[in-house]
Amino acid sequence: MINQIRSKLVENAASVLKVPAKFVPISMQKKILLEGLKQVFHEALEDGDFEFLEGKWLKVSIIDLELHWFISYKDEKLIVSDKAENEDVSFSGPLNDLILIAGRKEDPDTLFFQRRLKIEGDTELGLEVKNLMDSVDFDSLPKHLNQALMTLANFVQQGLQKPEVKETINAY
Repeated sequence: MINQIRSKLVENAASVLKVPAKFVPISMQKKILLEGLKQVFHEALEDGDFEFLEGKWLKVSIIDLELHWFISYKDEKLIVSDKAENEDVSFSGPLNDLILIAGRKEDPDTLFFQRRLKIEGDTELGLEVKNLMDSVDFDSLPKHLNQALMTLANFVQQGLQKPEVKETINAY
């Protein structure tokens, strides 16, 4: 029973969240995303690992929520915008798959080859972004953020699993 409820919640999450997400002002979306990125990529930002993104734009889209943002790097700081003159590389996928990638429950390459994650544009830049994402040490994240991410990713992973069908044999 609990597994069925979890499956329905995961299956319908995007359709439930789509309308409320549209009412979150873009300025708040950008601020939340920027603060989250700063926490997750704290070490990479300190080390200057985002220099490859200077003067370039990464578009990130959650396709089933119809949300997208543009991310760049300028003057040793990340920038999040709701529009850009051009996008150099684009990552897009459904909400649940992006949660699984963030929680390292799914490999981005696997989802790419299954056509569940789209990466378009500058291939070299896309590879640098993917490598930077892969380099995040979850143990360096604030404990509350790490736990929240892992809990959410586990919930989604379990909700997407098909329940095993148990065979029963009727004895007469």
